Amino acid sequence: MKWYILHTYSGYELLVKESLLRLIENNNLSDQIADVRIPTEQTIEEKANGKKKVVERKLLPCYVFIKMIYSNQLWYLITNTRGVTGFCGPQGRPIPMKEDEIRKMHLEDYVQDADFKVGDRVSIDSGPLEGFIGTIVELNDETQRARLAIMMFNRKQEVEVEYIQMQRISETAVEIPKEDDEE
Repeated sequence: MKWYILHTYSGYELLVKESLLRLIENNNLSDQIADVRIPTEQTIEEKANGKKKVVERKLLPCYVFIKMIYSNQLWYLITNTRGVTGFCGPQGRPIPMKEDEIRKMHLEDYVQDADFKVGDRVSIDSGPLEGFIGTIVELNDETQRARLAIMMFNRKQEVEVEYIQMQRISETAVEIPKEDDEE
C-alpha cells in the first residue's frame, strides 16, 4: 500500500473523506484502501478579547491523502466521488508519495530515536510548542507520547508531546531555570 494525493474542491475535504470512508464500507474495500486523511496542525490563535485558543488548521487545503493499493477500478470509484477533482499526477493518474514527503506530512508515525528515558532533555521540533526545551517526566510507548516539564511564562508547566515532535538534545545544552532559583 502506498500514499496518494487527491485534489478536491475548496472546502470539500471533510465531505470527500466521509464519502470515501462510506465507499470503503459499502463496497468492502478495507483490504485495498487502508487510510484516508486530511493533514492538520494545531495552532494557537488569539481572539479579539485577548483569549488564546488552540485551533486545528488544514496543512494543505483542497487535498486529501489516501493509502491504498492502486487499481483502475479504485481510480474510477474515487475520481467519481463528489468533491474529488482527481488524483495529483500527470494526466490525473496518481504518483505514490515518497518516504520523506510522508514524514513531512506526518501521515505515518516515524520515530527515529525512540530510546527516550525519563529525565532526558529534549527540544520540541514541531507543533504549537516548537522551539521549547523540556525534561521528560513520563513516557507512554503505546501512544508514542511523552509528558514534558517546560518553562512557559516564567513558570514550570507540564505538556504532552508526541515522540515524533521531539528530539533529544546534548548534555551541553542550556539548563531550564527552576522556579525556586529566583534571586
